[in-house]
Amino acid sequence: MSRIRQSLPALLIFVAALALWEGLVRMLDIPTFLLPAPSRILQALAETWNLVLSSAGATFRSAIIGFAIGCAAGALAALATAHWASVREGMLPLAIAVNSVPILAFAPVLNNWFGTVSPTSKIAIVAVITFFPMMINMVRGLTLVEPAKLELMRSLATQPLDVLIKVRLPNALPYAFNALKVCSTLAVIGAIVGEYFGGPRGTLGVYILQEAKLFRFANAWAAIVVASLLGIAFYLIMIALERALIPWYVAQHDS
Repeated sequence: MSRIRQSLPALLIFVAALALWEGLVRMLDIPTFLLPAPSRILQALAETWNLVLSSAGATFRSAIIGFAIGCAAGALAALATAHWASVREGMLPLAIAVNSVPILAFAPVLNNWFGTVSPTSKIAIVAVITFFPMMINMVRGLTLVEPAKLELMRSLATQPLDVLIKVRLPNALPYAFNALKVCSTLAVIGAIVGEYFGGPRGTLGVYILQEAKLFRFANAWAAIVVASLLGIAFYLIMIALERALIPWYVAQHDS
């Protein structure tokens, strides 16, 4: 019940924003190609539901595969960079620099490497943009451990592997889930942006681009709504996993 109360203000603001959007479009007679009304977008979504849903499924497959590869590789790289200080000092500036490069810069290059219409190029784009946030956050979690805990483990003559498993990894889990939540939305964005530069038919990015070129803007907006819902759903899945796997951290921060 408390969660419903917490969500109620956001829900009311969302409904009010939709009502204002609908009212302004009708009152100002804004053309559909500039901004369709929410009711028109909903109608277009109902008319094209099956096509949009199948396109979203293809895009989401690329997003989730790239997400899994990028996050797993980022976590493994973090374990290496956190263990060896010299590697960490060399990798972190590079990771921060690459992480600041826009997705638009990666997409044409990776499409050229792996093929424009191949899903592999979209998976690669997602893997690249999710790799560095995961690595950077995991390194912070593995290294920013309370000195007292490490001193205690040293006094007990604990092996480095045991220190990693019992102290460093539990400390890194909240950082990892913060990265996973960020990467969940980045994965969907990366897959769709990659498709804007070319992709197989029946994907969300290609569908949005084609509908916009054909001046079917309500259909394009309907697909954009589905893309937003995909990102939100993926993000909520990460929150649910966080609550299930590290409830002590969630309870501490909810209180």
